[in-house]
Amino acid sequence: MTTVGGPSIERFSLRVEAKEIEDLRWRLTYARIASTPFAQGWERGVDDAYLRELINYWKSGFDWYAQEHALNDFDHYRAQVRGLNIHFIWQRGKGLNPKPLILTHGWPSTFYEMHKVIPMLTDPASFGGRPEDSFDVIVPSLPGYGYSDWPANDQNFSIPAIADLWKDLMVEQLGYDSFFAHGGDIGSGVTSHLALRHPTHVKAIHITAVRPPYLGEGTEPLDEEELEYQKLADAWTRDENGYGHIQGTKPMTLARGLNDSPTGLAAWIIEKYRSWSDCDGNVERRFTKDELLTNITIYWLTQTIASSFQPYVLNHRNGRALRRGDAIIVPTAFARTREPIDRAPLQWAQRSYKNITHFHDFESGGHFMALEEPMLLVRDLQSFFSRYR
Repeated sequence: MTTVGGPSIERFSLRVEAKEIEDLRWRLTYARIASTPFAQGWERGVDDAYLRELINYWKSGFDWYAQEHALNDFDHYRAQVRGLNIHFIWQRGKGLNPKPLILTHGWPSTFYEMHKVIPMLTDPASFGGRPEDSFDVIVPSLPGYGYSDWPANDQNFSIPAIADLWKDLMVEQLGYDSFFAHGGDIGSGVTSHLALRHPTHVKAIHITAVRPPYLGEGTEPLDEEELEYQKLADAWTRDENGYGHIQGTKPMTLARGLNDSPTGLAAWIIEKYRSWSDCDGNVERRFTKDELLTNITIYWLTQTIASSFQPYVLNHRNGRALRRGDAIIVPTAFARTREPIDRAPLQWAQRSYKNITHFHDFESGGHFMALEEPMLLVRDLQSFFSRYR
């Protein structure tokens, strides 16, 4: 145990035994990839030719140990938070009076999604920025993702429960009485609930997606732009959210196969990186094979695809919308990516986020903004949070 923060924080390193990599390559060598003349290209899911190309590279060209070595250059820790071992990167800022900033990933990401922005945020002067914009950056793995424990009680996978874990991590374990927060996808939900539940500790939040507002009795009618967005969301649910429905209803049937087949796992995840990114149909316009496979390999080696589905179960059971009376009052930045489902109108957001002081459209970049356009994201974070330092 190392005394670096609270009483239960210990240093952590990524380490994989050779037999695990050998097993992975054996499975890839003998993969049975389904083919059909009725599924050409990406229309009905992952493209056959691209999947075969990726799997061949994973088997013969991808070097996990090089990725592991690079990731271990960050300062990794695990801490006991409410009975769970939570993995996180805690990288101290190198500038003037760095402020704490917690970054929360979503699905099908891992903490790896943030690896490009960490050095830009901790050491802005090395990237053409101002030393006074430096942050202490904390990047946790969501419960049941990567190297964080799986909660025994599935209620601890809920978005509000994760927000409470993050508050305890930041305040009780790391000793920050106040901090900033950013997230996308599930991370936007966690960040929103951090602000909703712990406004005395959260100074300001930056999100790339908003939680759906309460639209029941006593609310103002939707205006024309909100109605159009609601139609878009309904179409997205019909055409794109099949993954979410099965992950929220019968996740273990799917997870049994994905946990046993690296090819199946890659197919399930890669299709989302293509569909949700600003890549014009070419996934490698935004991500290298090494980037895609590092993220997937973390899921494979930690066997966490099943537990990563659990927030979807809770969302399906409890709903994603905020409750009547929920009002997020801390200063909020809503920065919209090019992913259509994330581009809610300002007035839709303002139904629940009562203090939006920054509303911005990125000119480039999609759902995985920290990987796709890290500098654009960093500049927006620096610009917004500088008002509240």
